[in-house]
Amino acid sequence: MEKITYASLSSLGDAFHQDFENAVAHVTPKLGRSHPLYINGRKRITKEAPFHDFCPANAQKILGTFQAGGREEARLAIRAARAAFPEWRDLGWPQRVSFLRKAAELMTERQYRFAALLSLEVGKNRFEAISEVSESIDLILYYCQQMEEHEGYEQAMGGSGGERTKSVLKPYGVWAVVSPFNFPLALATGMAAGALVGGNTVVFKPASDAPLAGLCLYETLHDAGLPVGVFNFVTGSGQAVGEELLVHPEVDGFVFTGSKKVGLHILKHFSKNQPRPCLVEMGGKNAAIVMSSAHLEDAAEGVLRSAFGMGGQKCSACSRVYLHKDIARAFLDLLVEKTRGRKIGNPLDRDTFLGPLINEQAVKTYERAIQLGRREGRLLHGGQRLMDEPLEKGFYVEPAIIDRLPKNSALFQEEFFVPLLAVAEVKTLAEAIALANQSEYGLTAGIFTESESEQDLFFANIQAGVTYCNRAGGATTGAWPGVQSFGGWKGSGSSGKSALGPYYVPQFMREQSQTVVKKIIRTAPPRARGGRDLADGP
Repeated sequence: MEKITYASLSSLGDAFHQDFENAVAHVTPKLGRSHPLYINGRKRITKEAPFHDFCPANAQKILGTFQAGGREEARLAIRAARAAFPEWRDLGWPQRVSFLRKAAELMTERQYRFAALLSLEVGKNRFEAISEVSESIDLILYYCQQMEEHEGYEQAMGGSGGERTKSVLKPYGVWAVVSPFNFPLALATGMAAGALVGGNTVVFKPASDAPLAGLCLYETLHDAGLPVGVFNFVTGSGQAVGEELLVHPEVDGFVFTGSKKVGLHILKHFSKNQPRPCLVEMGGKNAAIVMSSAHLEDAAEGVLRSAFGMGGQKCSACSRVYLHKDIARAFLDLLVEKTRGRKIGNPLDRDTFLGPLINEQAVKTYERAIQLGRREGRLLHGGQRLMDEPLEKGFYVEPAIIDRLPKNSALFQEEFFVPLLAVAEVKTLAEAIALANQSEYGLTAGIFTESESEQDLFFANIQAGVTYCNRAGGATTGAWPGVQSFGGWKGSGSSGKSALGPYYVPQFMREQSQTVVKKIIRTAPPRARGGRDLADGP
């Protein structure tokens, strides 16, 4: 099956829709099953009562039942990963790349089924869902490409005389991979692929709101032929499985994407007794700036997609926008008009733009933010939970736009992870950049301006790891492997080296300098009988 690519996503036609709908029909009869843990290649059922994976579009629908793994299961998975590490390490990088390329092939064959499951499990519309699967495939392929281009990260160094030295990056050992619900396949795949291609083994804990996507990844890697114990699948709570992974001394590295609160907890405790690598991405409060020279149609479209795509449940979502006073009214009129024209509904429907939020807690967070917005500013659009048929069984809300807020409002500072956009007017670009930088986060940011000097000023001064200019496809969202590196500054990330980019894979390895000294052996000429050197002549 042909893989959907970054370039082809914008031109998906009727064949795509038919394939997607066929996949929905294929996976639906298989929903509701009970799923085990997979540790050392074996199924495991826990003693604790299992938990249900519910469909956010219909909270009465159970997609699957999963094991409530605990500390004991986490320890067993760590032990399995530790035992499997020497063999996986010693295979060498070309063989590991071969396994992972096979996984990418299998994921391509299953891309529509996986996309259908993403729509069901986390409420993504079909375009967002197939895009995530495609990104997952490209993450594997790109990280394999990086390993190949750097020849396994072995590099000859300087030396003198008989001294020969090379720098070699080697795997650490066992990595914990903990993924979030919002990109449950792509982020899990990217983190796991980075660890695996570097020669590490993995204990993987998916988000409890999206374990089905995590199971898709496990089955793909298993079917690609990875040796047993190399990749272990453990569902369960963060308080049990997550905490054991955090404190266990046999876990050599930890990679996590999620909230700042949890990320800081991991950073604080993982290296409590000794330094251990910890790669943490922790969300954002991402700003877009629209200046007077901007093409307003592109700006409104870009802000709309970034603010309300997947209900604002992206760490890169645009949740605040700073508008030059000369175009503020025209921009907002256009943005409200565009927002009203987007369908909210069942994510499986062909024309749906916005599906449900992930759970009831997300709806409560939305309602709290709306109350604050009504109290401090003016609600231009949205603000309601949608309870009428056929949406009454799901977690549906209207995208909200709020202006006339004080510029120190919590709506400009707190990451709510819901479809709410806070708006403020500015007089200058310098003021807009200063306001955008007044945040504990620094993940993504965007600007719309036709002025090259304003573009230069923005890129020179904005404090964010991922930046865009004049991007109608997404003012602050839409990074792609090998195209835009994706990582945060300040409270958005811990390492300063971004996923999706050229510096990601080496973070899963540590450097060893190898020096070999070869002595120059000088041999004496042969000697004749009587003690004379033959070289002396007769």
